[in-house]
Amino acid sequence: MKLLRMTFHVAWLALRRNKLRSILTMLGIVIGVGAVITMVSIGQGADAAVQQQIMSLGTNLLMVVPGATTAGGARSGWGGVSTLNVGDAEAIKRECPAVSDATYFKRQVVQVIYGTQNWSTVAQGSDLSFPNVRQWPVASGSFFTQRDSDTANRVAVLGQTVVDQLFGPGQDPVGAVIRIKEVPFTVVGVLQAKGQTTWGQDQDDVIVMPFTTAERRVVGAQFLGTVDMIFASAESSSEMDEATDQIRGLLHERHRVAPNQEDDFTIRSLNEMAQASQSASQVMTTLLLSVASISLLVGGIGIMNILLVSVTERTREIGIRMAVGAKSRHILLQFLVEAIVLSMMGGLAGVAMGIAGARATSSIAGWPTLLSPTAVVGSFLFSGAVGVFFGFYPARKASRLDPITALRYE
Repeated sequence: MKLLRMTFHVAWLALRRNKLRSILTMLGIVIGVGAVITMVSIGQGADAAVQQQIMSLGTNLLMVVPGATTAGGARSGWGGVSTLNVGDAEAIKRECPAVSDATYFKRQVVQVIYGTQNWSTVAQGSDLSFPNVRQWPVASGSFFTQRDSDTANRVAVLGQTVVDQLFGPGQDPVGAVIRIKEVPFTVVGVLQAKGQTTWGQDQDDVIVMPFTTAERRVVGAQFLGTVDMIFASAESSSEMDEATDQIRGLLHERHRVAPNQEDDFTIRSLNEMAQASQSASQVMTTLLLSVASISLLVGGIGIMNILLVSVTERTREIGIRMAVGAKSRHILLQFLVEAIVLSMMGGLAGVAMGIAGARATSSIAGWPTLLSPTAVVGSFLFSGAVGVFFGFYPARKASRLDPITALRYE
């Protein structure tokens, strides 16, 4: 222990003799560690933001959308013809045990007017299960009722973006009468703000109304009861695949899809979207991490180069130490400790630089960042490993000097 303490003391004195050279030597390690921490923080922050946006659509959510159809020899792509209806959604609720609830909607872009203000938004007709499946509670007022749906009442629930565009600050929209396609609607509630989806769509730019009202008074329909999409919520994430199979089997039966016939619907899972997004984020983080790690290697090469110069400059000192009893392992330990001290000091400075860089990126550029303790500790320990790896050769060279030759060195 005493030998190790003395070795660290001598190494510290040796590094202090050439402060500027030591600082410049550490610079590569500082930049490398700082870049690694900053890049990982940006990558993990972006991944967390994407996952949060996906989860804002709903938990364990399955989307059933109309698929490709062929009629009279003419082939129509996704959404060309609505092949889903209200009966399909109700059947999914009743006959799919792995599905906890389901909702459906029909939507259209409309112009909404309140007083002297107007705004182009999406009018969406849905049912009472909408807030539950989408996990979208009402911030003020209430959602429409079953009576409103049965009687096609002209009531609406507004998204936060629509409220911001039509009403002044502090103005309560609940109870106000707005006009959608010249039809008066009474606002009964305001949905909580959800923000944008991963593809940049503003979820709050919407007006939700009873499906029957939308179908008869706003959106219209060539065939009553057709829907644009069905959302189904699985009981748990582990039952997503089972729920998908149950929905597919049920719709095959209801739509009379033959075994060798292409489905006229498509089932999409938000978990698949989340996994794809996570994979893309991991690839990007790995690429950024690889680029940042090059700075650590450059810093390691710089340490080895400076230590080789130091061995040459201190050849006579090494000879004197060997002449008074120092063994080869002591010399090896001496220069190895110097390399480790250089790299670890650079690592500490790099950690501070990386944390500051991540926070600066978040505040200046507005990018989401998530500081990773694993990246901080890992990059610091890796800087020490770089010191050991690149410092071993100069230390070994110093320990193998011949004492007599070293004493004669000028």
